[in-house]
Amino acid sequence: MKKIALIGAGGKMGMRLTRNLMKSSFEMSYVEISEAGIEKLAELEIQVSAGDEVVPVADVVILAVPDVALAKVSAAIIPQMKSGSVVMTLDPAVARAGRLFLREDVSYFIAHPSHPSVFNWEPTPEAQADFFGGTLAKQTIVCALMQGPDSDYELGELVAKTMYAPVSKAFKITMEQMALLEPALVETLSSSCLDLVREGMEEIIARGVPREAAREFLLGHINIQLAVLFKELPNAVFSDAANKALTRGRSILFKDDWKQIFEPDNVLQQVIDIT
Repeated sequence: MKKIALIGAGGKMGMRLTRNLMKSSFEMSYVEISEAGIEKLAELEIQVSAGDEVVPVADVVILAVPDVALAKVSAAIIPQMKSGSVVMTLDPAVARAGRLFLREDVSYFIAHPSHPSVFNWEPTPEAQADFFGGTLAKQTIVCALMQGPDSDYELGELVAKTMYAPVSKAFKITMEQMALLEPALVETLSSSCLDLVREGMEEIIARGVPREAAREFLLGHINIQLAVLFKELPNAVFSDAANKALTRGRSILFKDDWKQIFEPDNVLQQVIDIT
């Protein structure tokens, strides 16, 4: 039975992982220093462990802390780990920025949830409303072994599937590819575009369109637009008028060189800026 130490177990992300890992067959230890986090864990009848006691004997140490704190936390935790153990992070940003504490005799594994797809079908309303994932709705995950033997990838994926459950599929990629996914694709690009769409909705509401009408009309169109663009509807296409509007809109809204956000130097600057 593998021993796992979860650092930041009572935090926002830590609690999500805790609820899944506490039901697993792993020998779990939970490390939390904030009073609020300790109280949340106590509600689950979980007793907090001291990091300097459980980290040195753990086979896997999960760092469930915010990116802005991860460099400092890794510098405090990783030196305590035993040789041959695995450290897991939940995001590639700090590693890609070169701010993660490194040891040659420890494996580094990164796992991040995709979150449930907009095209998911779930059998219950409760599962359908699990937008974040990790509770009822199935999701895929992406995993990267930054350093270490293949056997440690297998262990890391097993832990990741457990803590992000229910997981329908795990994709094995590189740390660099993961940074292209996040922050570049889903935060720098997708979040920015969607925030502008929401801002556009607020603008037409300010110009007199009823809020409920604007929201329902927009979300309904987003639903079908996603289905067409991502090939969920075989042979479905936009109308000629919609394509003309799309072409005109792109020329107004986007710079010709917008794809530079995926260039290595640009991605590196993105992860530096957010960590």
